[in-house]
Amino acid sequence: MDNKEFGRMLKQRRLFIPLTLQELAVQSGVSASHLGRMERGERFPSARILKKIAKPLDFDEAELLTLAGFMSPKPAGAEKEIGGTIGKLDPYVAMMLAQETPEMQRTVIGILTVLKSIAKGIAQKNH
Repeated sequence: MDNKEFGRMLKQRRLFIPLTLQELAVQSGVSASHLGRMERGERFPSARILKKIAKPLDFDEAELLTLAGFMSPKPAGAEKEIGGTIGKLDPYVAMMLAQETPEMQRTVIGILTVLKSIAKGIAQKNH
């Protein structure tokens, strides 16, 4: 995932929550201007910044660090869990994902994360 793709993913997540840049800045302690540069793909966040924005964006820290490429998904195995909050993967899916390139792993994890967020939002609206 390049800077622009990662930035778009962060922005989509922020808008889905929903948070303004200012609200995210207050909650994370990261300036709104820096957050905006990250969302536009002008800057790639450090692990320290990712840890600060993880909770307000409803990410597990490990999940966000994995998406950014700072951590690799855990090796395949029965009951494998990526990033801690995506949920348990089917052993076959985990095995197949482990054979992919890190870029493809991050892309798949990103898609799963977005789908999880959508499902969580739908469930909250229905309650």
